[in-house]
Order: sequence, then C-alpha cells, then structure tokens
Amino acid sequence: MVFIFILLATIIIFYMNLLMFRFCIQKEIPEEKHHQIIRTANIATMILLISSYVEILFT
Repeated sequence: MVFIFILLATIIIFYMNLLMFRFCIQKEIPEEKHHQIIRTANIATMILLISSYVEILFT
C-alpha cells in the first residue's frame, strides 16, 4: 500500500511541476518568479498528499 501511494505521489508531483511550468510559460511570467511559483505549488501538493495519506492510513 505504501509503495503504491509513494509511486502515485511521485507521478502527481512530476505532473504538477510540468503543468506549473507550462502555466508560467503561457502567462509569460518572468524567469525569476518561476522557482517561487513552482515551490509554492509543490508545498501545497505535498500538504494535500500527506493529509490524504494520513486519512487513508487511519480510516
């Protein structure tokens, strides 16, 4: 169960980074802001993944 969750979480993080990078390119956001936007999206995604894992673990 843990292995499957980690595998899916890795795929989700990778895909979210790809989407955020495309968003930055499409909206013509300056290069200096790309890192900050992607980091914020990664932190939010990690919080959601950890909370969903805890919910699955204790349900």
